[in-house]
Amino acid sequence: MMKSYKKYIAPFLLAVSVAGLPACNKKLDVAPGSYIVPDQVQNESDVRAELLGAYSNLQHYDAYGERAILIPDLLSDEGESSFVGTFFTYTQYQDKSQLKTSSIAEGIWQRGYKTINNVNIVIANINLVSAANKTAMEADARFIRGLMYFNLCNLFGKPYSAGAVTTNLAVPLILEPIIAQEDLPKGLQARATVDAVHKQIVADLVFAAANLPEEGDRGRASKYAAFAILSRVYMAEGLYNKAAEAANEVIQSDAFGLTSTFDKAFNNAVNSSEDIFAIQQTNQSNAGTVNNGIQTFYGGYDPYGGRGDIIIDLTRLPAYEPADFRGTFFYENYGLAVDDGFYTGKWRDQYKVIPVVRLAEMYLTRAESNLRAGTNIGAEPLDDVNMVRERSNASTLGAVTPDIVVAERIRELLFEGDKLWTYKRLKKNVGTYTYIDDMLVLPIPQRETDVNTKLTQNPGY
Repeated sequence: MMKSYKKYIAPFLLAVSVAGLPACNKKLDVAPGSYIVPDQVQNESDVRAELLGAYSNLQHYDAYGERAILIPDLLSDEGESSFVGTFFTYTQYQDKSQLKTSSIAEGIWQRGYKTINNVNIVIANINLVSAANKTAMEADARFIRGLMYFNLCNLFGKPYSAGAVTTNLAVPLILEPIIAQEDLPKGLQARATVDAVHKQIVADLVFAAANLPEEGDRGRASKYAAFAILSRVYMAEGLYNKAAEAANEVIQSDAFGLTSTFDKAFNNAVNSSEDIFAIQQTNQSNAGTVNNGIQTFYGGYDPYGGRGDIIIDLTRLPAYEPADFRGTFFYENYGLAVDDGFYTGKWRDQYKVIPVVRLAEMYLTRAESNLRAGTNIGAEPLDDVNMVRERSNASTLGAVTPDIVVAERIRELLFEGDKLWTYKRLKKNVGTYTYIDDMLVLPIPQRETDVNTKLTQNPGY
């Protein structure tokens, strides 16, 4: 018997409905608020369809197709860029004046929980999968869940470095699928603590690292992608010995290599040699090319097809040596709202791969983590830093400190969404804002708090 939950559905639960993958399995082509059959996932093909739907969600502009990178960039801006477009909601994030009714915060929240629900369905139905594929498929699902919860926890909760992790709130921790009317109360949960969410993130990523294949299919995670994200989690937690070990797993695998020149790490039709995990895009499947998508906002207008909404102030960039290619990886163009400006070369071309985590980051993570932990896991920190610098034609250094490595990290990963998280874990101010300022945390969307009275709003909203 088919069950309808249309009249009961709440905005929060729209985000976690099973409308995850219309293209992969027509049986799963269900719009939010319509009729679904609770037992519609019946075999391995259906489970795989849900998993692929979760990967498809990662491409969305509310995830790693744009906002998982762009919103942290805007929040951490200290004058090196300016959002000059007509979408005032983005300007609010750069100005740290976003509202609890923000459609951006709402979109990130909903896409995150929609993706999590996809993988929760996979995990709940893993016994439908053949023995040969069962463990790897669960590992795939748990990688995505760990990645998404890390993103949500970072954006909607205070940083781990703020302490009080057993009382500071992050996001609801939902580990069961919502597929039918009787499941709806599972979505009406209170926010879990930062500690609880981090524990789940680590558990998921550790399982993924142990059970994913060494080589993932194009656009899919490998065990080294899990180790790479784990290194970020351990860095955020201040567990630098573990961060060094996780980064070392990636580097020592020899599965990746720095591109011969810095520019070749970006604007590629397929993964570059240093892409550990990346979002795939084509002209038929992308994060958006008109009003959304990271390349849409960061890219110049002609002939690149972007809106040209984010211009770069070359005088406010970190200090680069004259020969350092990274300091020149910008181009002059124009946008819909600006006649002339400079743009980063990282997100120049439409329909190209979006790197989520690159090998260069792992070298810098291992270097900084070894220095802070007092270890030499894998290599000398100086060698790791010089490996990255030499690729960009910067001079080799004779010695490094943690602060020198952090400065190198900012130079290397600028406009890739890393700066905010680096500042927060190191308790660095963003301009005049302290690392724990209320406006460096997103609001819990008003739409969610209206429906779920267990949700408490973040301070400042």
